[in-house]
This record gives sequence, structure tokens and C-alpha cells, in this order.
Amino acid sequence: MIASTTTALSAALRRAAWRLDRPLRVVAGGNASVPWTLLRVLDESVHDYELFMLNAPHGIPSRDGVTYVTPFVGPGMRGVPGLSYLPARLSHVPALFRWSFVPDVVLVTVSSPRGVGEVSLGAEVNVLPAAIDVCRATGGLVVAESRPDVPFTFGDSETTLTDLDIVVSVAATRGAARTPAARSAEVERIGAHVASRVSCGATLQLGIGLIPDAVVPRLTHLHGLGVWSEMVSDGILDLDDAGSLDAGRPVVASFAAGSPRLMGWLHENPKVRMLRTETVNDPGRIAANPAMTSVNTALSVDLFDQANASHIGSRLHSGFGGQCDFVVGAMDSAGGQSVMALRSWHPRAEVSSVVGLLEAPVTSFQHTAVITEQGIAEICGWDSQTQAQHLIDEAAHPSVRDELWEEAEGLGLGALRRAGARTLSRQG
Repeated sequence: MIASTTTALSAALRRAAWRLDRPLRVVAGGNASVPWTLLRVLDESVHDYELFMLNAPHGIPSRDGVTYVTPFVGPGMRGVPGLSYLPARLSHVPALFRWSFVPDVVLVTVSSPRGVGEVSLGAEVNVLPAAIDVCRATGGLVVAESRPDVPFTFGDSETTLTDLDIVVSVAATRGAARTPAARSAEVERIGAHVASRVSCGATLQLGIGLIPDAVVPRLTHLHGLGVWSEMVSDGILDLDDAGSLDAGRPVVASFAAGSPRLMGWLHENPKVRMLRTETVNDPGRIAANPAMTSVNTALSVDLFDQANASHIGSRLHSGFGGQCDFVVGAMDSAGGQSVMALRSWHPRAEVSSVVGLLEAPVTSFQHTAVITEQGIAEICGWDSQTQAQHLIDEAAHPSVRDELWEEAEGLGLGALRRAGARTLSRQG
């Protein structure tokens, strides 16, 4: 490890790029753990490079000479011309570093050192250990931005200064505080429907956003809850405060995003294990959790229970992420369930989220239930015609139900409605 200045880092990056006959390949921490100082030095030092990040936020370098590469598009990369999108479920992304995008440089954030040079990746483990492993094995450069606001977390996040090539100490980064958006009556009803399916002792996978925010407060009366989730956010604090978490099971996650209070809760918390993607998103390991309850959302769901969470029409919006991994794992768990939760109507686009047949790529399918503010459409165990009936009658917005029944007829899914019509005719 070299305790370094930004000037020395700049020189090291220029040397790394000079040795190549192609653009420098860089993997950087994403989500809420971006190494902003390192990215700035990189961009000032190297003209041509490929930047690989997951869920990159606004503010990352953007100019000619910088090519974005990602399997999950964040706001900072969305809609940018020349984006190289790598379709892959999150559990498969670590393998991409071995053959598809072998990194020359890895940029991460770490905590302040403790003990004998111990540091932690803090709130962002994810695919970074895999990138670091490949980078070191191929003679690349692993660079860390050490900040006092990065929590020291346990698990695969733990490393030492000797495992890093260059460390630059910087001041705490004051991120924009996340102000929870006001939840609509529709979202509150979705939250109530989802919460009604969770029992004591269940294992939860919840993300960040309006729907998880509406679910978690309704679970605080339960006890013995476990958490095995790709990410955790401030909702975990509500469960911990209420004593709802199982004291005998650590909270397992791969990354975290949330308030300073969440970061403080994560810091040196022995009840939390931050593990690499290969573990957290392994469907077999997910399935080993009791009553694994996976709650995901989508942009649209069709009458065959196929969900699209990545594209708006033909336009890329995000990516597969970990949805596929957790849907499969939860469905294989003893007492587990995979819930797809979304509003029945997109208010901005003025379109239904329940459609006849998807025109965009499929992210996941075969869920336990699809939940909207209209109700709960039970899916698992029903034949395809009954699944379609449940989706139309229980989940779809009333204004489009007749239209969906017409589409169901054309798709060969209208048998139940025809049978119902004949029954009414005979009764008449």
C-alpha cells in the first residue's frame, strides 16, 4: 500500500494507461458509495477510458473519450449515447470481470483504518471484491479513497491497507440527504397488501423506494424476522428499533444506501454481514433462508405473468439487477414467496402497468403473486387462464379490464370469461 497524494495517483494512472494500446478499463464503486475524488483524478489524468459502474448516479465524468459500461444503468448513464450495456443478472456479473471486462484499475471507497491497517469497503461490497481479485491477478491497480464517513462493516467488506496499491485520504463527502417522497394512497394500499403476506420468522428482501417504505412500518409488530437482501436502506432501522429482527441471524446484504443514521448503524455492527454478490445473490443460498419473501417491482407485467423491469418500450431504463436471482431463490425456499408489487397505472405515462403481452425484454416470471393497489393476483399454482383472470380482475386498473379481456381472447387466455358468459346466459 502506498499512502498517496492525488498528484502521485494521477501519475500512476497515466502510467497504467500509457502501457495499453486500448482505452483503460476502470471499475468504480457505484450506488451510494462512489469514490468521487478518485473519479475526478482519473478524468483529469486519462483521456480515453471505459468506466464500469453499477447504478451510477448523476455527476460522474461525462465527455468524449469516456465510454460507459454497465449491466445496470443508473441515472448518471441513462440515455447516454454509446453506452455499452451488458445484459446479465447480478449473480453473473462477477464472472464478467474474468473474460468480458477485465479491469486495469479498480476504484473503491474504504473506511478510515483501524487496528493494524484494517479497512472496510463499508456500504458497498457488491461486485467489487470480484473486480479487485481479477485486477490484482492480472497486475492491475487497486486504488482506495479512505473517508471517515464510510462505515466499518464486517464480512467480505473487510480488507487491509496492504491489499491496496494506493490509498488517498479525503474528507467526508456530504451526500444529498434522501428526502422520502410523499406516499400516495395507492402506494399505501400496496404496502398494506404486501405486509399482509409476511409472518413472524420470515426472511425479507426489500429494496429502496416508495413501496418498501410503505411495507416496512407495517411489519414492526412481527418478531423473528431475518434479512437476506441485495441491499438494505433506512427501513432496517425501523425493524431493529421495534425488536422485530431475529437476534440469532445476522442481517445479510451486499450494499446499503440511506441516511447518515443508517451508516452509523452499520458502523462496527456485529449483527450485520456485508457479503459479495456471488454469495448474496446465489439463488441456492437465497433459497436456504426460511420463508424467504422477495418483494420486487417492475415497469409492467403481462397476462402470462412476465415482468419487465429494465426497458420502457425499446429504450433501456436499468437492467436485470438481482431480481431474477431473488425470484428464483424465494420460490425455492421452504415457505417462500416472490411478490411483484407495482401500481396498476403509470400516472406520468398514462398507461396501464398490466398489459396483454410484453413488448420489452422479460426480467422475471413465475411469481407467487402480483400486487397492485387494486388487490392481490395469486399466480403460483393456477393455470394460465386463471392467472390471467386474477391479473385482470384483481390487479389491473378497472379502466382497462375490458380491453385486457379482449387481448386475453386473442392470446388464448379468455376461456374462463367465455365460460362465465355462457353460465350467465343459461341462468338468464
